[in-house]
Amino acid sequence: MTKAAEPVQVGTVQGGDLTQLLSQLDMSKLGALASKIDLAGLLNAAAKMDDKQLGQLSKALGVGGKAQEHKKRELPAPDGDFFGLLDTVTDEQRGVALQVREFMHAEVAPIMNEYWNRDEFPRQMIDAMRPLDLLRKVWNEDGTRKADATVMEGLITLEACKVDVSTAVFFGVHAGLAFASVALGGSAEQKAEWLPKMLDLKAIGAFGLTEPEGGSQVSQGMRTTCRRDGDAWVLSGQKKWIGNSTFSDFTVIWARDEDSNEVRGFIVRAGTPGYNVDKIQGKTALRIVENGLITLTDCRVPDADRLQEVKGWRTTADVLRLTRAGVAWQGVGCAMGAYELAVKYSQDRRQFGKRIGEFQLIQNHLVHMLGNVTSMFTMCLRLSYMADHDLMQDEHAALSKVFTAARCRETVAAAREVFGGNGILLENGVAKHFADAEAIYSYEGTNEINTLVVGRAVTGLSAFV
Repeated sequence: MTKAAEPVQVGTVQGGDLTQLLSQLDMSKLGALASKIDLAGLLNAAAKMDDKQLGQLSKALGVGGKAQEHKKRELPAPDGDFFGLLDTVTDEQRGVALQVREFMHAEVAPIMNEYWNRDEFPRQMIDAMRPLDLLRKVWNEDGTRKADATVMEGLITLEACKVDVSTAVFFGVHAGLAFASVALGGSAEQKAEWLPKMLDLKAIGAFGLTEPEGGSQVSQGMRTTCRRDGDAWVLSGQKKWIGNSTFSDFTVIWARDEDSNEVRGFIVRAGTPGYNVDKIQGKTALRIVENGLITLTDCRVPDADRLQEVKGWRTTADVLRLTRAGVAWQGVGCAMGAYELAVKYSQDRRQFGKRIGEFQLIQNHLVHMLGNVTSMFTMCLRLSYMADHDLMQDEHAALSKVFTAARCRETVAAAREVFGGNGILLENGVAKHFADAEAIYSYEGTNEINTLVVGRAVTGLSAFV
């Protein structure tokens, strides 16, 4: 008989393994067994069996059994794409997504906690990102969009946010809001000056729309003003929460014309007199993003830097519409990253002699989280397809933002719960996702405002005050 702690699979011991096998035998038990059965006959019969028969005998005797099978079985790698949605996109789209995934793990993951603690954006990451040439996966050289731009943008955002939402915000502000402002509102000369440098990440842009007293309301109550003074414009007011603005080469500032009341856009270059940026301190979310409070004090901007093709608020709304799907994708990536961290932790962490993933309540958390992630991923993939085929309306983007932001918030909370007390430690990853979900829930249209947009669409009745 073999010792119970070291089961041996019948038919698997050969040659040099025989000595090891004999050393495991309990000779007293073997003698007792020989007195009860024809042991020699049993061994002779076994010697004539083929592998299949030996396997059946082993199973019948319970030799090896589940313990051996469990020991050999590898646990599945955490994968938030449970339905294989990444397999449904084009080879190019999937290839870009995998490039971003590799970049995030190689370049961002090792430094993100340090920069989170420093409340600072790692400028060197811009140089590291340049070889990926991501903007040209979304935009053409002339400022028009690729045919699959929104899907591509979404997948880039997804993979970035799985590791760090702040990196995706940097990219979204520059490659989305700032670039789109120049592409949609700039003259041919302005596009020629800025777009090539922006595509190459040689000039970084920011987008100044939100104000201290106006987020959702800014479309109706913009307080930053501009007035014509000879061949220049004088800008006065403040913009708040402006990502990238502390280090950007220019910021697109949206202001209300004092004479016509029309909204105008301006390229305000860094260092322009009367333009001042104070870094917003003390954030508990998106700490790697450098948000600025911009103060414009009689800031003179030449008319040549007024975005020449802006047609009032309509152009601003077009820019926002182009980029709105990306915010919903941030929720998908943040939730998926938290889910995958929770799965890995459940496979490694032991309590009461078991991996915590073997407890039913932990599996309940994980399955609920996976359902959220899968539905969010599916919705955003469809939304982006609609956007690329000119089928998306504002209410579609609003519903996606409402749903993904809420489910993201729920999912990262469950992930933090799986980690227990370790979930509040930055080193374990899930705490950063937990914090960043709060920003996703509130910015780029609060859930309340987006809910009213959808409600108006489905009822035909406006509930806005």
